[in-house]
Amino acid sequence: MMYFWISPLIFTIFVWWFSTGLILKINSLPKRFFKIIFALSVIVLLMAFWGLAISCQEATVAGAYCSFTCAIMIWGWQELAFLLGYITGSRRSDCPQGLGGIRRAWYAFQTINYHELTLLGLGFALFLMNLEATNQTGFWTYIILWGMRQSTKINIFLGVLNFNEAFLPQHLKYLITYFRRKAMNLLMPFSILVSVLFLVPIWSHAASESSAYEITSSALLGTLLALGLLEHLFLVLPFPNEWLWKWGYKNNQ
Repeated sequence: MMYFWISPLIFTIFVWWFSTGLILKINSLPKRFFKIIFALSVIVLLMAFWGLAISCQEATVAGAYCSFTCAIMIWGWQELAFLLGYITGSRRSDCPQGLGGIRRAWYAFQTINYHELTLLGLGFALFLMNLEATNQTGFWTYIILWGMRQSTKINIFLGVLNFNEAFLPQHLKYLITYFRRKAMNLLMPFSILVSVLFLVPIWSHAASESSAYEITSSALLGTLLALGLLEHLFLVLPFPNEWLWKWGYKNNQ
């Protein structure tokens, strides 16, 4: 059992890298395919909920992997819907010149408000599904993704060095006008500290458990959180990380 965490660690890194690139690749297809892509993605979403409903009642290694993967698919559906432009926000225009303070924050929120409400709705559905679940891996996977993404969005709004603006399709380029480019902001150190404070006990739990399921579940969640922390570091490190997913996007869509 001592090295049982290695497989979920490798699996999570691969899923993180491949799923991100796949979504970017799909979004780089011609716009005439967007409607059929979105329709097919809804079918995938329903299948993911079905898989999660079954696996959340199985406290096994296979159940942990399945629940984790289904939660990633559910999250990925909304990411794709956002990039395709179907679920974004009520405001779809550049930030007005000279806008600042609370008003700028409110305008920025309006660009993603439908997206945020959908994320909360999906999260609430997972919460209800997992009330009596013996395998909570999928639910906590979604919580980690949601928490780290909220932190990323706020940090980008406050100012970071790297926006990853190359990932945004042309029809969402207006979002860049709400960002600020800075070497660092006051929230970033706090975000990193909180991530580490959660990361340590998760990996400690994985190291101390004797159950194959508990080790697998904790390693999946711990690796995902570590990758979220790495993405935060990418925002402020002095080099772009787009090369990791160069195969998945086009600069001039």
